Amino acid sequence: MSRKMFGDLMKQAQKMQQEISRIQEETRKKTVEASAGGGMVTVTANGAMEIVSIKIEPEVVNPDDIEMLQDLILAATNEALRRAQQMVTEEMSKITGGLNIPGLGNILG
Repeated sequence: MSRKMFGDLMKQAQKMQQEISRIQEETRKKTVEASAGGGMVTVTANGAMEIVSIKIEPEVVNPDDIEMLQDLILAATNEALRRAQQMVTEEMSKITGGLNIPGLGNILG
C-alpha cells in the first residue's frame, strides 16, 4: 500500500470517527418510548441505552399483585431498550452505508 493510499485511508477513518461521535451525541438526546399493560407502564430510554423515565398509572399499583407490576415494568423497559438500540443502529447505518459492522452499535452505548 502506498503512502498516499494509506493517508487517504486514515483520512476516511478519521472522518468516520467524527461521524460516529456526532451520531453518539445526537442519539443521546433522542428518546424512544415503550409501554406494557395497555399503557399502564411506559418507559422512556435514550440512545445511550439509559432509562430516562418510567410512568406508572395509579390503577396498576396493587399491593396484592406486585409481581404483575414488576412484569409490566420489565417488559416495557426491555422493549424501550430494544427500540433505543434499533434507533442507534438505524442512525449508524446512515454513515456505514448499511454495512453491518459488528460491535459498532456498542461504541455508542
